[in-house]
Amino acid sequence: MSVIDGYTYGQNATSPVTLDDLSDLRASVLFGPDDEEALRLAGDVLESQVEDVLDVWYGFVGANPHLLASFSTPEGQPVEQYLARVRVRFGQWILDTCRRPYDQSWLDYQHEIGLRHTSAKKNHTDSANAPSYVALRHVIALIYPITATIRPFLERKGHSAEQVEAMFQAWFKAVVLQVALWARAYGDGKEW
Repeated sequence: MSVIDGYTYGQNATSPVTLDDLSDLRASVLFGPDDEEALRLAGDVLESQVEDVLDVWYGFVGANPHLLASFSTPEGQPVEQYLARVRVRFGQWILDTCRRPYDQSWLDYQHEIGLRHTSAKKNHTDSANAPSYVALRHVIALIYPITATIRPFLERKGHSAEQVEAMFQAWFKAVVLQVALWARAYGDGKEW
């Protein structure tokens, strides 16, 4: 088992999604080599801004009780330690989205992330006393704020409008791709 850029290899579930399936999904979201390059640049741009991005995202979640509920006790009290630990992983996810090769190890970890949103594994990593799953509808709906709020951060380092747009579009595609992979953990896969 090893840890590389936030991933703990060896403890993750093996993805039932094949590399061929991943290739098809990449084609479905028009994700290609130019997007990989744009994401690497986005990783450089975002690296020093991760905490600021997380402040925006956590502010959004905290302002929406139906989202905050996923990180709260049955009595409705936010579990601060759980929020803090997830924040660290969420920050690493930003950089991993931009920098990790989308290979079998990455695919396996995407499945693990999906499972950690379902009753199969939610709360297990942090022994949290929170709801047993995050509703898939909210995971899907969060594609928009997680994407829309990233643009101002991509604009802050003086890149051309074309470079910013390329980074933004690559980010959008990567988020959609990952949520599509996470959704696999929500069912038996028969109709995935």
